[in-house]
Amino acid sequence: MDIFDNHKTLFGAAFLLFTGLTLVVAVFPSISSQENNAVLPGYEPLSDNAEKGRRLYIANGCVACHTQQVRNVDMDKVWGARPSIAADYAPIHRTDVWRNTATLMGTERTGPDLTNIGKRQPSQDWQLTHLYNPRMVVKASVMPAYPWLFHITKTVKKGDVVVKVPEGYLEAGENIIATKEALQLTAYLLSLQQVELPDGTPAPDFLYKRAAAVNTSGAAPALSGAALYTANCQSCHQENGEGLKGAFPPLKGSNVVNDEDASLMIDIIMNGYSGRIKEGYGPMPAVGTNNNLTPEEVMAIINHERSSWGNQAKTISLEEVKQVIDKVKK
Repeated sequence: MDIFDNHKTLFGAAFLLFTGLTLVVAVFPSISSQENNAVLPGYEPLSDNAEKGRRLYIANGCVACHTQQVRNVDMDKVWGARPSIAADYAPIHRTDVWRNTATLMGTERTGPDLTNIGKRQPSQDWQLTHLYNPRMVVKASVMPAYPWLFHITKTVKKGDVVVKVPEGYLEAGENIIATKEALQLTAYLLSLQQVELPDGTPAPDFLYKRAAAVNTSGAAPALSGAALYTANCQSCHQENGEGLKGAFPPLKGSNVVNDEDASLMIDIIMNGYSGRIKEGYGPMPAVGTNNNLTPEEVMAIINHERSSWGNQAKTISLEEVKQVIDKVKK
């Protein structure tokens, strides 16, 4: 064939062939995907700080250990209220002209999924402490520390954000100050919140649910307060209930936990609490509301806390919890 005798014609044909294949296989499907997968109506664009934090998240390799994809399997329920859908990723675009879109979905889950971390752990204090030294709040954490995002000083200036750390980590008079980069990265983490689906839109199902065990009476087994505490409370208040002095208050021996009337405790779980800021503790997020805890789960957590670490408060009933939740619901 003549085409093989003329190198210009041969290479020209090959160039046109691969250009056509690139358009058909990659470019046109990508354009179609962008047009057909718009953001959800309730989506709020990232703030300038959060956008800069996203770039820091990518630059520091967070994508290597943390996913942002709630799979449609039952074990992923702890990471979000629903499985992720294509619209959740519609706002993600190329990093810049020269760099492709970062794989924020992740390819490996060495650390916990961060799809909904802004709701699951919405405390800036906790996020900053965790970035400075993860083992301050999660003793068994394998996450690397990011001390270069902070600096230690004995002089606190107006506007400085002081990181709350447990006693014993600093010398007298020293303070850890978050840099603007630490605050930007934290702003991005706090922005990671699943957008609610439009009214009437059915959420995808979580699949492969484990069969619930039943006891001899046929009733479902009681929820594990210890397991629920570990999942929802332990990162701040610690496994021993002693919290972290100078950072997060203790539940062991707490007047609120041991109070005969559990109304305040239920209110704090559902709506958060800022009554101890003057003591140096940051505001507690509304864990119950943010994590969609049911009254049964709230009851299990409270009864675990009221009977652990030497606490000996009376057990509360499901009816009591429901009545208080209805009363304090915001």
